[in-house]
Amino acid sequence: MGTSPLLKLLVITLLAGIKTRSSDPAALRSTSLLSIPLHGQFTFDDISKAATDFGNRVHHVPSAVLHPGSVADVAATTRRVFQLGPNSKLTIAARGRGHSLHGQAQAPDGIVVRMESLRRAQTMWVHTGQEPYVDAPGGELWIDLLRETLKQGLAPKSWTDYLHLTVGGTLSNAGISGQAFRHGPQISNVRQLEVVTGKGDIMNCSAEANADLYHAVLGGLGQFGIITRARIELEPAPKMVKWMRVLYSDFRSFTEDQEMLVSAENTFDYIEGFVIINRSGILRNWGSSFSTQFPAQASQFVSEGKTLFCLEMAKNFDPTNPEKMKQEMVELLSRLRYIPYTLFKTEVSYLEFLDRLHSSERKLRSKGLWEVPRPWLNLLVPRSSVHFFADNVFGKIITDTSNGPILLYPMNRSNWDNRTSAVIPNEDVFYLVAFLSSTPASSGQNSFEAVLKQNEKILKLCESANIQTKQYLPHYTKLEEWRDHFGSRWEAFQRRKQDYDPLAILAPGHRIFHKAMA
Repeated sequence: MGTSPLLKLLVITLLAGIKTRSSDPAALRSTSLLSIPLHGQFTFDDISKAATDFGNRVHHVPSAVLHPGSVADVAATTRRVFQLGPNSKLTIAARGRGHSLHGQAQAPDGIVVRMESLRRAQTMWVHTGQEPYVDAPGGELWIDLLRETLKQGLAPKSWTDYLHLTVGGTLSNAGISGQAFRHGPQISNVRQLEVVTGKGDIMNCSAEANADLYHAVLGGLGQFGIITRARIELEPAPKMVKWMRVLYSDFRSFTEDQEMLVSAENTFDYIEGFVIINRSGILRNWGSSFSTQFPAQASQFVSEGKTLFCLEMAKNFDPTNPEKMKQEMVELLSRLRYIPYTLFKTEVSYLEFLDRLHSSERKLRSKGLWEVPRPWLNLLVPRSSVHFFADNVFGKIITDTSNGPILLYPMNRSNWDNRTSAVIPNEDVFYLVAFLSSTPASSGQNSFEAVLKQNEKILKLCESANIQTKQYLPHYTKLEEWRDHFGSRWEAFQRRKQDYDPLAILAPGHRIFHKAMA
């Protein structure tokens, strides 16, 4: 609910009186915030939603939520908190759709900035020249950005699997999906950023101008600045997608085929894999989603008790030339060693393919299974260790995948810029291994605790075997763990924090740096 000018003036007057008679921190905070001239507004009462996120495990209530009406609002608020200095406990967290897993977009007793409010204050525009790009607000959703660029026959090159996330949110991490093997993560496809630093400065940056800030912010976990605008590279958008899934029973064949595909010049446009452990009816379930005849052999296929590996692929094509696509598909599939009768395929529009997970979200929401605890664990595993990892995790630590999918697919290091803040294994090829468990209330608290124990066992295995994994969407509770995560790049990360957010105001939910108090 908004605050009328008269009421706002009354509150400021009353709180100003409190300020002279009391040192109550809440009163001092409110006085300072309400005196900031804004195009948008603060709310102090309806703030419970800002204390929740997608992980549904951490709940820190802020003191206020800023609904910015302009980038200047974000800058003015951050500048005021910076000016308050170490005498104030206030911190600031930018929140998009709240898809953090461990409270990273929360600000305990601080200020949460609703980045989606900027979508109404900023325009998105598509440049259709020789090197096309889109300029988008940091709070813009990727799905809406896609719809806008498709009007011009264009689209970004790299994606996440789920598009109902904000631009600034994914660029603060990396943004990966099945296109990353070819185009790199989303942070490798950004030309320019507008950023509000921890000092409250609005700065434009790119690889040519203010390059250190530009590289710091990309994959920087929100530690150095709030992304308020991004210029993203575009390419001609495909019209249709041939979407396929096949099964393997042999892990070595599965990974060798994946690695062959991600290194080939003529290959698929999207390549992902996932692990299926002790699940029944897998092929029949796919039959409802893929327009295919259900082979007699597939009807007799029994998956219970087995560990299987699914390769998911997509090939973009022009529907005006279907024969060319068919020839390419025959040639590509002939290279693979999957179980022959497990090929499932369908054709969908490019938009339908990229937004494929949204229908699953709607189904889960209708059943009350969307806003549940998600004890996810996302690891980047070096190629040299992935077989040892699989041998000791799949079927041993993890004995079924009923709690959620396990993704496993390779990426090429050459498409990542080591000047950014994102940290990846030091090998030419590495794998994302994502354990995407969910534990609804119906599964009981024991199920939640069991998943946490499984995650801990996996991490201990990596530590004891000296597997040089890196967490994606990292979460640590100790400074030593963060130092280990960044390794030789820790000093640069720390120096950048001092340069752009010296009071450690921004993104306190990561618990990397803590605001020093006078």
